[in-house]
Amino acid sequence: MGDRPVALVTGGSRGIGAAVAAAAAAAGYDVVVNFADREAAAKDVVARAQAAGAAAIAVRADVADEAAVLAMFAEVDRVFGRLDLLVNNAGIAGGYGTLDTVTAAAMDRLWAVNITGAFLCAREAAARMRTDRGGRGGSIVNVSSKAAVLGGSGEWVHYAASKGALDTMTVGLSKELAPYGVRVNGVRPGLIESDFHDHAPEGRVERLRPTIPMLRSATTDEVAPAVLWLASPAAGYVTGAFIDVAGGR
Repeated sequence: MGDRPVALVTGGSRGIGAAVAAAAAAAGYDVVVNFADREAAAKDVVARAQAAGAAAIAVRADVADEAAVLAMFAEVDRVFGRLDLLVNNAGIAGGYGTLDTVTAAAMDRLWAVNITGAFLCAREAAARMRTDRGGRGGSIVNVSSKAAVLGGSGEWVHYAASKGALDTMTVGLSKELAPYGVRVNGVRPGLIESDFHDHAPEGRVERLRPTIPMLRSATTDEVAPAVLWLASPAAGYVTGAFIDVAGGR
């Protein structure tokens, strides 16, 4: 479509994904906003990106559905003909509660979105980016969580476990794809003000703020710059790394 690099942000209709999509547009990327069911919100993010001078589209796809992922990447090929950045941001909480509340069905869906979806998108992005297959190189940034390190005890151990798996994937793919011009890194947000906390009892953010060394929560706009830096030429020798955006927690 043009000479601008292209970023695909999964789960880009809200929260951190929406902030990353807007920041990518401001940084000179054309943007693909993936969403599962919030079409109006995704279109709002597209409008923000376009206002920043980017070409932008919204593409519906459940990342856990391989056929939907293939169709999404085919649309990226059709519209833009290139892909330079994948931000694996789509994820679900999988419910809120202690070990005794976790069901097999909830785990199946959690893993399908948070892990299988990230793998499928990374596979398709790498196939287009890697230099040994005609690509120009690129970057994959996986949006993890500080819970991957802290464990999510009493609230989200199942969610934390899925993000721990995502971190392992990040390290492994960084080594596998490094010879082919594809860098893979991760960002671990901490206590971020977003609708993610809608899954928890009311007041969770306020309750946890005093436990953060910086004594505050963060906005989604404070996470996006870390993602964009990892994707930038300034981080050209950085792969398999993680940036914690967690206020010291």
